[in-house]
Amino acid sequence: MRAKNRLSSSFVKTAPVGKHCDGAGLWLVKREDGGAQWVLRVTVHGRRREMGLGGFPSLGLADARKLAERWRNVVAAGRDPVKEREAEERAARREDISLAMLTADAFESRKAELKGDGTAGRWLSPLTLHVLPKLGKVPVTDLDQRDIRDTLAPIWHTKADTARKALNRISIVIRHAAALGLDVDLQATEKAKALLGKSRHVPKNIPAMAWADVPAFYASLEEPTLTHLALRLLILTGVRSTPLRKIQLDQIEGDVWTVPAESMKGRKGATLDFRVPLADEARRVIDLARPHERNGFLFPNARGGVISDMTLSRHMERRGLKARPHGFRTSLRTWLAEATDAPHEVAEAMLAHLVDSGVVRAYRRTDFLEQRRSLAERWADHVTGGAGNVVALRR
Repeated sequence: MRAKNRLSSSFVKTAPVGKHCDGAGLWLVKREDGGAQWVLRVTVHGRRREMGLGGFPSLGLADARKLAERWRNVVAAGRDPVKEREAEERAARREDISLAMLTADAFESRKAELKGDGTAGRWLSPLTLHVLPKLGKVPVTDLDQRDIRDTLAPIWHTKADTARKALNRISIVIRHAAALGLDVDLQATEKAKALLGKSRHVPKNIPAMAWADVPAFYASLEEPTLTHLALRLLILTGVRSTPLRKIQLDQIEGDVWTVPAESMKGRKGATLDFRVPLADEARRVIDLARPHERNGFLFPNARGGVISDMTLSRHMERRGLKARPHGFRTSLRTWLAEATDAPHEVAEAMLAHLVDSGVVRAYRRTDFLEQRRSLAERWADHVTGGAGNVVALRR
């Protein structure tokens, strides 16, 4: 029997379902749906490789043999035909290795790591706003530190945090391109950072209210409006604004509110939900908010969503206060440090801060719920004026 060219044109046209060898590693694979595929099997560096050459009848018998011979010659030269073809395809679509395309590809690869699969757009926004309008069409293999410097220089001192995030994202995209086998400069962002110099921007902390002043402010939230009730619950629980504004009734069971893991900021790599102990006063506020519930959300807005973070901030701004809603987390943390003997890890858990390494957390499988429940009641006592006094809401 011949080692090559075993099949005939007539047989190929009427071949039954199955695999049919033409010799020297070339096979015709006939599928049950009637379609057929040419496949070449070769051995490169002791490893079996299988590559599809094309479908029949668009690729006929004669052309399939010519194509198979070409890739056999590549193998004979000691090269991997699959990698060789991939390199040729990348070269043929050079316009597709632009920074914009690689950014989109890197984002798709990282979506699972981002909160809500990155739907909020915060991972991409530093690039889409400040980098891609200028460098989006530049092939990533041509990108160098001068390009990055010139792009970020206008915001390096004025929007330092955004510029830092943009530089970090560019580095991730370049590493992604390198992993795809593209010839990129992995040090480009570090070199750009050296050219840009040290930022003159001085970060400012979010203004916070002194914990001793919180009871007076809490007492002033006397109307059962969404804004007043949301601010009260924000103060009592110490959570961030986003999970508070998006709280749903089915997340509450008894005196525990379970915040979904995807709603928690600053807990990268964490897969567990976060349990928030609810003091008696917090549960009372929730009961007062129940009449406002819509679609399961405790603090809805008129457009079918939830109240915005600016709603809470503007309420405090209109009252002439420098403090902002997020600052109540600082108020609580300072109270824990100055007015209680709570251990450091328990105090940090009150604010859902991750402490210690992932290894330590893997062995210390507790969220200190009972200790935090006691502290939540004590904080509520302080906020309501002491000794568990209930601050009345005006109807």
